[in-house]
Amino acid sequence: MSRTHLSTYLNDHLAGSVTAIEILDRIAEEFADIGPFVAQLKQDIAADRQELVDLMAKLSIAQSRIRKAGGWFAERIAEAKLEVDDQSGGWLRRLERLEAVSLGIDGKLALWRSLDAASAADTRLQGPDYGHLVERAREQRARVEALRIEAARSALRLAA
Repeated sequence: MSRTHLSTYLNDHLAGSVTAIEILDRIAEEFADIGPFVAQLKQDIAADRQELVDLMAKLSIAQSRIRKAGGWFAERIAEAKLEVDDQSGGWLRRLERLEAVSLGIDGKLALWRSLDAASAADTRLQGPDYGHLVERAREQRARVEALRIEAARSALRLAA
């Protein structure tokens, strides 16, 4: 396994967690009705991010400020797109933000599964409870999906 490839992979996912938190902050600002949901999800994502940070520290893999900044920048560009798509800050914006978070959680699920598989061949990757992390990602995804479907019903309904 290439250390460079592993570093890139882990840092890409770390940057994704920064992006997810930024998106959730925007959701919380605009949609107070789901504030408690967002607060819990942010807490879960922060805990997952800490698992990743701890693994990177154990492996002596430095956090890439450039990749984190890239994630932050990508979120800003996506935010500009969302503002153009739904200038009212309504259901379409909510739907698209929740979809972005969903995709991020799917990526995190893939991360934990990949690391679990790789840890069978390289014991240095062992340590985190990948089974628990996979289950937590699935649970997060299910919670987001319920809200995403609710937003889709409102955002994509044709006018009578």
